[in-house]
Amino acid sequence: MRKLFRYLKNYKLESITGPLFKFLEACMELLVPIVMARMIDEGINNADTALIYRLGGVLVLFGVLGFAFAITAQYFAAKAAVGFGCELRDDMFRHINRFSYSELDRLGIPTLIMRMTGDINQVQTGVNLILRLLLRSPFIVVGAIVMSFTINVQLALIFLICAPVLALIIYLVMSKSVPRYKRVQSRLDNVSLHVRENLVGTRVIRAFSKQNEEIQTFNKSSDDLMKEQIGVGKISALLNPFTYVIVNLAICAVIYFGGVKVNSGSITQGEVIALINYLSQILIALIAISNLVVTLTKATASAKRINEVFEIKPSISYGAQSLDNNKNDNIVKFDNVIFKYNGSKKPALSNISFTANKGEKIGIIGGTGSGKTTLVNLIARFYDANSGSILINGVDIKQLKKETLTDIIGVVPQRASLFSGSIRDNMLVGNSNASDDDIFEALRIAQAEEFVNTKKEKLDYIISQGGKNLSGGQKQRLTIARALVKKPQILILDDSASALDYATDAKLRKAIKEKIPEMTVFIVSQRVSSVIDANRIIVLSDGEIAGIGTHSELAEKCKVYREICQSQLSEDEM
Repeated sequence: MRKLFRYLKNYKLESITGPLFKFLEACMELLVPIVMARMIDEGINNADTALIYRLGGVLVLFGVLGFAFAITAQYFAAKAAVGFGCELRDDMFRHINRFSYSELDRLGIPTLIMRMTGDINQVQTGVNLILRLLLRSPFIVVGAIVMSFTINVQLALIFLICAPVLALIIYLVMSKSVPRYKRVQSRLDNVSLHVRENLVGTRVIRAFSKQNEEIQTFNKSSDDLMKEQIGVGKISALLNPFTYVIVNLAICAVIYFGGVKVNSGSITQGEVIALINYLSQILIALIAISNLVVTLTKATASAKRINEVFEIKPSISYGAQSLDNNKNDNIVKFDNVIFKYNGSKKPALSNISFTANKGEKIGIIGGTGSGKTTLVNLIARFYDANSGSILINGVDIKQLKKETLTDIIGVVPQRASLFSGSIRDNMLVGNSNASDDDIFEALRIAQAEEFVNTKKEKLDYIISQGGKNLSGGQKQRLTIARALVKKPQILILDDSASALDYATDAKLRKAIKEKIPEMTVFIVSQRVSSVIDANRIIVLSDGEIAGIGTHSELAEKCKVYREICQSQLSEDEM
């Protein structure tokens, strides 16, 4: 938890002012029993009405000041806690955005969402309570014990016996509950995962009529969470009853021994009342501490999960080199590249070597799981190769600036992903300075202009979340247009025409070839027709290159490519 306190550095004034005013409120509270004792012993016993009114006024003043101090403390503590949460959330989001696909694969999206939201909110609540109660409550307990010694040393020993026992109970409860709260958060991750999978895959679930099975799976995850929460709740629930029992036993002891001392004349009635008031203050402070402990226990578990994310360093770091675009025509070169996913024993790609010249259209084809998407993901540095090198214009991509790499590469992912907002908003993701003419030029090449013009709002047409109000082919064409708006030197089409009919796919490839001939294009596809007219085709099989060449060369010499062609084309087409 202490590692996260650095996010309070911009709220030092609030972090000091909040506890300070709580301290002043506690001082007002500790003075009340002394005034009450004097009111009883001198005012009531002596029937001194003037003194009673005067001391009553002092109590009212203490109440007003205490209220003002409490409100001020609450304001500054809330301001500091909210600012802390905001800065922590921003930093964590920035940190996650630096992760490569390897870290995202390892952690998983549901747990990152939960840590970004639920865990940070829990820690924010903990910081708020720390600023409000961490100084006030212990000060009340210690102050009440000290004040009781000023009244009567013998009766104050009851306080000294009571305090360590209460501290032991708090320690035992906290030591047992912290690990279990961490397990609660893990169970919560599980529930979040099932919810996300069900919402994203609702069409598949309904198509296979698996609603009942999914409900059962969700119920099991939810039941596991409930059992864990009930278990830790039972432990935390012991805190208040034990605290009440011990403090009330102490009050009984004070009343009994205090009564004896009142009869012997060694203590006054007002002083006994003051001691009981101090014990009541200790009880209230300990209840506050118990609530603080429960909240801090949850916050500590959440803080550990947040720190786990910060401790994961991005596996990809960028260099400081830029590119000379006119250096040579060997724009992309793979030199004996080997890549293996985390936790996998077998490499996904082995001994990959080829060169793609400037302006070439490179087709990449192969069976399912052959490594097609992995290969193009290495060009964009979504992953880093384990060995070998990937060069762009003779420079290793690991030496390039991030801005340089992202500027020259446009990626159209396998799964068409659009953001909620207008078509224009989505297009400007590729290039924030693009004009409407630039956008329509990209839409024209991507074969999306026609359907955009059928919309009354045209570029202002609002796309719903995930593009649910568009067909699969429309979404794919818009994602291609978004990459083209960027005007990249290298364009990666990762099976991004799978939802297009053959005629539209052919028009798309023809438009790219004719209108942007200088662009190097990598076309990943399962269709032979999508790569048949490429300058060169790379055939992958089990992560290795089975052949490189034109369609006619591979159809004659490459067995793997010939088998793919025979499954899709007639003899005449081959």
